[in-house]
Amino acid sequence: MKKVLIPTKLDKVARELLEASGQYTVVQEEKAELPALARQHPDAHALIVRSEKVTAEIIDALPNLKAIVRAGSGFNTIDAKYARQKKVDVMTTPGANSNAVAEEVLALMLADARHLIEADPSCRRGEWEKTKFMGRELTGKTIGIVGLGHIGCLVAKRLAGFEVRLLAYDPVLSQGRAADIGVEMTDLPTLFASSDYVTLHIPENVETKGLVNATLLGRMKKGATLINCARAGVINEADLRALKAEKGLRFLNDVYPKDEPGAKSVADVADIMLPHLGASTKEANAMAAKLAAQFLMDYDTRGITTYIVNRDLPADLDEAYVDLAYTMTRLCRALIGRDSHLKLVETTFYGRLKPFANWLLVPIVSALRDQRERTMDQKAALQYFQEKGVGYTNRETDEHKGYGNSITIDLTAGVDADRLIQVSVRGTVAEGNLMISRINDFHKLYFEPTGHIAVFTYRDRPGVIGQIGAALAKAGINIDDTRNPHDSKGEQSIAIFKVNQLVPDAVLKDIAREIKALLAAHVTLG
Repeated sequence: MKKVLIPTKLDKVARELLEASGQYTVVQEEKAELPALARQHPDAHALIVRSEKVTAEIIDALPNLKAIVRAGSGFNTIDAKYARQKKVDVMTTPGANSNAVAEEVLALMLADARHLIEADPSCRRGEWEKTKFMGRELTGKTIGIVGLGHIGCLVAKRLAGFEVRLLAYDPVLSQGRAADIGVEMTDLPTLFASSDYVTLHIPENVETKGLVNATLLGRMKKGATLINCARAGVINEADLRALKAEKGLRFLNDVYPKDEPGAKSVADVADIMLPHLGASTKEANAMAAKLAAQFLMDYDTRGITTYIVNRDLPADLDEAYVDLAYTMTRLCRALIGRDSHLKLVETTFYGRLKPFANWLLVPIVSALRDQRERTMDQKAALQYFQEKGVGYTNRETDEHKGYGNSITIDLTAGVDADRLIQVSVRGTVAEGNLMISRINDFHKLYFEPTGHIAVFTYRDRPGVIGQIGAALAKAGINIDDTRNPHDSKGEQSIAIFKVNQLVPDAVLKDIAREIKALLAAHVTLG
């Protein structure tokens, strides 16, 4: 019998399923201190937790531990890296809370639109302020959904009954899949400018931190509503504070930098603020508990590892090539344009990398999802493409080309209904360093994809590099390195600049206009 510790208030279905299998002994103590519980049960095979901190010390106290299951999607409270060192697998239950969060978004919209929170205490005081609490209806409004993962899609589905216009932004979703969901795909500036409500459903990472800033907030309609049930850091709080009164914006919030008691910095700008209640429903708790138990049983009895988030590398795969696949994909996505609609991903793995094609698909999908963790296996990666309506092909390798141990990644996307754009990048690892050798028809680049990078392509002619350099200098941006080869026909040139800071969008657009660029992009890598 394998012992499972559940030191949290989790629906009883987890315990019932595990014990019914006849393979587990379950110790569930809702109010137990996890360190003490671990010391009492050093023979534990698995832990199932919610928000409890699983530290290195706790892992060390459980020498027989094989798995930690987080009944939920986030796992920042678990020392997953140390668990990997100790050969302990960490799993999550993605999707268990999705419907709860989606319904919370609608609850916030309706509560705010009809002034329910203010009207209740007023009525209890014997007041009758119908005019003061005149509300508005959702029907006929335009709703902008930023991010169409599980939660974003459910928000769209739940809102469909209100007869609203649904706009959406998602850097991966195909136009065909968007049509199936019932949303109109658009870019972020248009979404923010056109929507009566904007609801955020994106992860917080390098690309999205502070994404909702003065530029986007300044485009919002007078009196529009911003809803954040995603992550606190995706909004530039200072910009929101500066523009809220001027634009008459409403801000409904359920997320904070840390989930803990105490004063919250958004208290002065939030019209409704909740203590991160998105996943706090009986049904979500039951679903997370059920999935946690089922995933543990599948892991033990069938060897299913789909939801391991700290998975180990195959013995013969150099981790540098995992980083290369991830970095190349992010570079490709920047070059093809984040507002284009992805249609097809094609890969080729050369040399000793060919046997690891399935494994290397994982960092490619992670880069498209803007999530750096190893959060899926090949089956889940392919399922992600299917959900997004994106095709995937791993091409046969022609070893006669002599590319050594290298990777080629091609992305095809739609610019509009009639035009497609493709970006192809090849890279390798040289002396332990990531190296980009080709972008489209520009060969022998040999630049390291790290730091802040700006890329321009243009019709070849003298003086362009000087124009770009002068514009960067005027903006206070220093050039650390550059590459400037021609294509094979000698008609076009590419200028790749490694610079000391991210090139602002306005500067990038000005340079592109001045040099009549065919492509202009910037990205931070590494």
